[in-house]
Amino acid sequence: MALEVDAKELEAWGFKPEDYGDTSVEYWPENTQAVHLFVSLCTQWRIGMGGPTGLDYNVMFHELDRLGLGKEEYDEIFADLRVMESAALTELNQKD
Repeated sequence: MALEVDAKELEAWGFKPEDYGDTSVEYWPENTQAVHLFVSLCTQWRIGMGGPTGLDYNVMFHELDRLGLGKEEYDEIFADLRVMESAALTELNQKD
């Protein structure tokens, strides 16, 4: 599966897809729900003096609760989100 940047969304900000090169992200189909939830949380980062510190778990848990998952699936998706959060923090906090 692939997650791609929407050309209309880029256009709204004055950009074109070619401004970014290849923006697709591949993931395994079994991670679809976690990836879509992670993307939906893109505006929910906690920011400290040094930059992003993590996702707002209050919002994350609210969104997870809305999915009506069983305990095992809930825990799996939460763990998947934490992996993505950690990888994103590593990228976001890189010093050039």
